[in-house]
Amino acid sequence: MRIVSLLPAATELVAALGLREALVGRSHECDHPEDVLALPALTKARFDTTLPSAALDARVRTIVAQRLPIYMLDEARLAGLVPDVVVTQEACEVCAISYDQVVSSLKRTAPAARIVSLRPARLADALGDVRAVASACEVEPRGEALAAALRARLDRVAAGIGSGGRPRVAVVEWLDPPMLAGHWVPDAIRAAGGVPLGPQAGSPSPATTWDEVRALGADAVVVAPCGFDLPRTRAEAEPLLGLLRSLAARVLLLDGNAYLNRPGPRLVDAVEIVAAWLRGGPVRAEQGLAFEPAVVA
Repeated sequence: MRIVSLLPAATELVAALGLREALVGRSHECDHPEDVLALPALTKARFDTTLPSAALDARVRTIVAQRLPIYMLDEARLAGLVPDVVVTQEACEVCAISYDQVVSSLKRTAPAARIVSLRPARLADALGDVRAVASACEVEPRGEALAAALRARLDRVAAGIGSGGRPRVAVVEWLDPPMLAGHWVPDAIRAAGGVPLGPQAGSPSPATTWDEVRALGADAVVVAPCGFDLPRTRAEAEPLLGLLRSLAARVLLLDGNAYLNRPGPRLVDAVEIVAAWLRGGPVRAEQGLAFEPAVVA
């Protein structure tokens, strides 16, 4: 079995299924587990991904307006890998290479490859993707076991939620312009014991204004910019600290790239982290996650 994953969440899922050694190629964004960085990267962005939030947003909008693909695929390298299974996505063309690009390319480069396309919109969909990938890779029992283990962890979080009032939580998914997290994030916040504010679960993440976020009356705000690790999140959030503190009594900076933004196994880690934090517990580095609470006075 030779597997190519063009989606970070799928790469994590393939590894969690015990198939790391079957991975032969990845996207440029796949970085967990760390040893996948040794695999050939088959995609690249058409823009400089290190740009600040506002510049990134403007660049992507320009590319979309020009009707150009946001990401490019190395077809020669893909053909040379001779994959049996290619995992891609249909959830967001801004976050990863588009499904249509992948299908078109595989017709030319690897027509015998089985395509697994993930399009999670809710937390339950992410669990369903475990079974879908396991089935395509012919390890169905592993998929059932992993899905059951993730569900059991969510059940343990639910059992630990008290009967008192649930805090109202807004999740900021982009800082400039501000965006509120949709898709599976509202489900994750609800699973963590909060009341999600903003878009409905399963809906796209909308652009907003800081005044509109403040008007939500959140008890807590989680800042988890899409695609940003914790150091990058801190670098962009610190100049806005006064503004962020005006949005809610409690603010948490979270490594969105690793946890909330990716609908893979570590989405359950995110639920556990946020649940502990909402209950007043520390967000601890020994949990194996790159995060820390926001600095508040």
